[in-house]
Amino acid sequence: MEIQTEKKAVSKNIKDVYEFVIDLKNFEQLMPDSIDKFEVIDKDTFLFALKGMPQIVLKRKNQQPFNQLVLGAASEKLPFTLTIDIDSNNDSETEVGLSFEGEFNSMMAMMIKTPITNFMNALSDNLSKI
Repeated sequence: MEIQTEKKAVSKNIKDVYEFVIDLKNFEQLMPDSIDKFEVIDKDTFLFALKGMPQIVLKRKNQQPFNQLVLGAASEKLPFTLTIDIDSNNDSETEVGLSFEGEFNSMMAMMIKTPITNFMNALSDNLSKI
């Protein structure tokens, strides 16, 4: 299952946006209003829970300086990645797009598609306001 957000413009240069997203504690600012819990476990891992949903632990899987951060599920039960792609428009504006990729059976995919889409759109909207 793949979900992508529309690219959003951020009024910051590419270096500032990249440094913001690689500091995982900043994800608390990006979370939707329905956040119930947020905790940084270590420099590469954080957990969060949205109201009525189980906790999710995300771990840094890969990063390419100034262009991309890949986070993945720490648990192998539900394998997925959340990728943040960063592109420079000019010295003072950057475009950011989010993509989700996971391997789920069709029943699970049907159940989680809308909540994940809403979650990613909230992250994207909040990222455009940093």
